[in-house]
Amino acid sequence: MRTSLCLLVLLGMAGGVVLRGDAKPVPPPDGFTALFNGQNLNGWKATGKADVWTVENGAIVCQGGGGGWLLTEKEYGDFELRCEYRWDKKGGNSGVALRTPDKGDPAYVGLEIQLIDDEGWPGKLLDYQHTGSIYDVQPAKAAKNKPIGEWNTLRIICRGRHVVVIHNDVELVNAHLDDYPAKFDKHPGLKREKGRVGFQSYNVRVDFRNIWIKELK
Repeated sequence: MRTSLCLLVLLGMAGGVVLRGDAKPVPPPDGFTALFNGQNLNGWKATGKADVWTVENGAIVCQGGGGGWLLTEKEYGDFELRCEYRWDKKGGNSGVALRTPDKGDPAYVGLEIQLIDDEGWPGKLLDYQHTGSIYDVQPAKAAKNKPIGEWNTLRIICRGRHVVVIHNDVELVNAHLDDYPAKFDKHPGLKREKGRVGFQSYNVRVDFRNIWIKELK
């Protein structure tokens, strides 16, 4: 039995297939609250096709494009958000919405932290389109992405006008939103003090797990 299991794992790795075992939810760190219960999408609402968003093996799964955004029903102002994500195959593109209303494109009416397969994206990326960037506002430093199929970690801290993005333990953005007055007309979300958080459905499958938030005072 053990030999057969090892053989399956090796075959899956050789074929580039991500083998997905059941994942028990990890308890949040002290002071954090789980935004996802590991079983269903209670507390979340899709802005596009709801059936694009599912739950598998303790993770929120975006099966592909067409789902718009999956947003929390609750709004948050100052907070630290933590999560993990992974791509199913090369060329993935997604994002994390911050302080967004439930209507409109979070990249403009709120804030969007870009998530993308920087190495596998088929076209040329602008500086603000790389992983960790505040989309169309603040370019990120170069991300150290994990191989396709492995989990990346993400920490986002929003405190007042200050936004910090830490990806795989590397700080990619440390921005003050008042430094971008020329962007305010195009990005009214830069002025928002609170809103929903969530994830983008753009193209290929992407999984999210261990989604935790701590409200800051």
